[in-house]
Amino acid sequence: MGKDSGGTGAGAGLSFADMFCGIGGFHAAAADFGMRCVFACDIDAEARRAYRRNFGMDPAGDINDIDPADIPDHDVLFAGFPCQPFSIIGAMKGFDDTRGTLFFSLATAIAAKRPAALLLENVRQLTTHNKGRTLARILGVLGELGYRAEWRVLNALDYGLAQKRERVFIAGFRDDAGAGFEWPEPVGPPPSLGSVLERDVPARYFASEMIRAKRRESHTSPYDVAIWHENKGGNVSSHPFSCALRAGASYNYLLVNGERRLTPREMLRLQGFPEWFALVGSYQQARRQTGNAVPVPVVRAVLGEMLGAMDASQGTLGPRPRCNASVGAGGRGGAAEFCCDAPVGASGCASAAETAALAL
Repeated sequence: MGKDSGGTGAGAGLSFADMFCGIGGFHAAAADFGMRCVFACDIDAEARRAYRRNFGMDPAGDINDIDPADIPDHDVLFAGFPCQPFSIIGAMKGFDDTRGTLFFSLATAIAAKRPAALLLENVRQLTTHNKGRTLARILGVLGELGYRAEWRVLNALDYGLAQKRERVFIAGFRDDAGAGFEWPEPVGPPPSLGSVLERDVPARYFASEMIRAKRRESHTSPYDVAIWHENKGGNVSSHPFSCALRAGASYNYLLVNGERRLTPREMLRLQGFPEWFALVGSYQQARRQTGNAVPVPVVRAVLGEMLGAMDASQGTLGPRPRCNASVGAGGRGGAAEFCCDAPVGASGCASAAETAALAL
């Protein structure tokens, strides 16, 4: 079982909450900095099993059933929350427009606990969802809650993984923390597939001869070692890296050299999980859990910059400033008024104020 490294690293002494935790990609990255997890939650029971197996703690379940008062105080909040549509009818109501969504429950927890920093992750399509209004609403709400927030699309290929996986990351800082944050620079070309693929793979991972023959008829790869990708239209291509792992993709969506499916260990490596990390459950669960996971090295790169900015701006985090926010019924249906007066804008790539203009 893996453990938080505790006591060493740039985040030593800092705590975090892991919302929508999945199998623990955020946790694995944060532990590398010596950070300590005080709370985790996910609605998926099988993902919670894997989290428990690897990190030795039991995540809570559905975020909608969690009273924010029951969440321990923490310095940094992580969340890979699902993308859901928000209301855009009538006046711009900010936080109240998100009511009934998972983001509303997340924002309620943020308002209650006031962590110094936030790191959120979502699919790239969030940037264009509903003509950009969904992302604008998210950043606007974070601004209402007193956080300077900015976003950027990052590709796992640029951060040491042999997987093309583009995801939007949102970094947010309380107004007393994180001044001078900059997004991490790419680290160079991706590793070769040879560092990812296993040898002597069992026969059960190989596609049928009919499927393999069909692949060979439709495509000739220019690479000695490649992962073949079949898109939704049936077109086959191959690359010296993997296309994005997807939880709901067909069984033969990705085939090594057009012949076999990826093993659970290979999928974990493509997401940057350490070798000690173990999945539990069926092969179907392995595909689902790795396909939903956040790429660990990308989180590590962003988090390293965030911790550096937090340390440079204030040395220590200090007490949490009071947020002038009132959330009724533990965030589950009561009235909510937010009057935080922290500045919304932030320098860098697409701040809250800049993105909010998309919703006008």
